[in-house]
Amino acid sequence: MTNQWWRDAVIYQVYPRSFADGDGDGVGDIAGIRARLGHLRDLGVDAIWMSPWYPSPMADAGYDVSDFRDIDPVFGDLSEAEALIAEAHEAGIRIIIDIVPNHISSEHPWFKAALAGGKERDYFWFRKSQNMPTNWVGEFGGTAWTKVDDDTWYLHLFTPEQPDLNWEHPAVRAEFESILRFWFDRGADGIRIDSAALLFKDPALPEVVEGEPHPFHDLDAVHDVYRSWRRIADEYEDRALIGEVWMPDVERFTNYLRPDELHAAFNFDLLGCAWDPYLMRSSIERTLDAHAGVGAPPTWVLSNHDVTRHVTRYGRADTTFSFENNLDGTPADLELGTRRARAAALLTLSLPGSAYVYQGEELGLWENESIPEDQIQDPMYARRGHTRDGCRVPLPWSGDEPPYDFTTGAPWLPQPAEWKDRTVQAQTGDPSSMLELYRSAIRLRAFKDRDFAWLDRGAGVLAWTRGADFACVLNLSGGPVPLPEHETVLLASGPLDGDLLPQDTAAWLRLK
Repeated sequence: MTNQWWRDAVIYQVYPRSFADGDGDGVGDIAGIRARLGHLRDLGVDAIWMSPWYPSPMADAGYDVSDFRDIDPVFGDLSEAEALIAEAHEAGIRIIIDIVPNHISSEHPWFKAALAGGKERDYFWFRKSQNMPTNWVGEFGGTAWTKVDDDTWYLHLFTPEQPDLNWEHPAVRAEFESILRFWFDRGADGIRIDSAALLFKDPALPEVVEGEPHPFHDLDAVHDVYRSWRRIADEYEDRALIGEVWMPDVERFTNYLRPDELHAAFNFDLLGCAWDPYLMRSSIERTLDAHAGVGAPPTWVLSNHDVTRHVTRYGRADTTFSFENNLDGTPADLELGTRRARAAALLTLSLPGSAYVYQGEELGLWENESIPEDQIQDPMYARRGHTRDGCRVPLPWSGDEPPYDFTTGAPWLPQPAEWKDRTVQAQTGDPSSMLELYRSAIRLRAFKDRDFAWLDRGAGVLAWTRGADFACVLNLSGGPVPLPEHETVLLASGPLDGDLLPQDTAAWLRLK
């Protein structure tokens, strides 16, 4: 392995439907991404993670895949995907694609054959029963079983249009190993693995009982799959496997990061953490200690396509996030949330490991919680009363009103009129803008391979050094605090008061 780029990379998540539209139909596509690749080059990111772009009926925004070896026509075609990978590489940017191994679309040829009684029925979880086989609750809420005839049910941990695969079957394993090679052969630099801990189910189908082993979360057999995937990745040069692993147990989480399994996994601990100095320090320490134990790089994530944008979260009285605690519509002070989001950017970009930036995060976008109910498309809304559409609204590029040059048509989700000051055009060249803060911070990450050490600056202040001459200080106390002795301020998330660091502000310092 010559270049372990994923260990300290800045990785930008592109949600293709909402990044940029190249053909004017209101939905983002590969042509739009290729046309806007310069934005990502200028931002300075090391890699792009592409959310699913495969053929799909879009029952769950593309996470219901009907063919992993092609591109949905709404986004373009396979030749365009290959051109994007090549152009990104020319710009010095790697490409990570999204693989969804837990389930496929009900329109996938396998499931159609299964319903017709073919051998493919064994590739899924069909059970004969007069009553629902279990009372399992799906990941979106609601039942996890759908009846197909008088006494046969199939399992789906997400929507009924997403039947779960049976990973005990060798044909399922072989198919996904082939899919990995298909994309590695086309130049993909990494694979992001959706719902990585859910693949296996207890064949006895026990009910979920608190304190007992869970019947479909984090079963040990899943690790054999990722060991086989790692062997495939190691056949290629500098390829990475990155898991989406929602796992509160730190030891169980790091099992996925053992040297012969995944290279990295999303750390959601800090994402869900309250804006609180003690809790945030505890989260950072927990993360660093756990990853050090297996020699894996930590990852830092503030937002993604599934969670409320952190400008909104940090402006609420309750600054935490969880799917169980629906805070949609809770009042948010967006000025406060933006100030904290700016500080959080300097935090995540200066910690050891890799940082993930969700599209629009670099523009300071907030959650659009004003989408009319009849325009909501997220299937989670009907089951939980929470929609993820508010963080998936198309990006604003230029102009004073929607669609902000995202498209020449009508965007698939409405954009707020208040985003006219959040466009790429409006922020470019403005040293006080969120965009220029991100550009500067990513450019200044020369310390990324240096040792980390905490710096004691008193209660309510988080501070650390990276090597002998760099420090980050984040003030979470109730008032301004003095900066440590330093040679110069490299970057600050907001205005300083002389050598005082205001509340909810972070600064990067060159030490003497």
